[in-house]
Amino acid sequence: MEKLTNRSVQINRTPMTFGERAYLPGLAKGLSITLGHIFKKTATTRYPEEKRPFSPVFRGLHILNRDEEGAERCTACGLCALACPAEAITMEAAERKPGEEKLYREEKYAAKYEINMLRCIFCGFCEDACPKDAIYLTETVMPANYNRQSFIYKKEDLLIPNPKNTDSK
Repeated sequence: MEKLTNRSVQINRTPMTFGERAYLPGLAKGLSITLGHIFKKTATTRYPEEKRPFSPVFRGLHILNRDEEGAERCTACGLCALACPAEAITMEAAERKPGEEKLYREEKYAAKYEINMLRCIFCGFCEDACPKDAIYLTETVMPANYNRQSFIYKKEDLLIPNPKNTDSK
């Protein structure tokens, strides 16, 4: 029978020496690799004692910002909800009543503002879309929980504390 290609190679079938049969070269090579890894720096971090440094562009939990007077910056324009690809943000707008000028900057404000953190992909589009710089993503890692309801953050959870209220205490 004639060969179809010239790719076949004749294998050397000489008998192995005693060292090769005892796998000594293979054992020595494996041991040298193991010893080399023992003295290298470990890649893992010991979590509770050591905290891993995050990237400077890390995006964590959302925060609703206030202005210098303590009024809410959010005007319920809905651009953050429209920009969110995961549709994690829901809001309802309301009109400001007389006497609430110190609470809200504009005539319209977010009466209900919720972010479903289970749907959020932390892309930062909501932060980019907001014209009033009302929402931004912090460097805080989202805490773990067993209850699904605790991952739906309401307006009260997202708002930073009013600086006017904390000064008087």
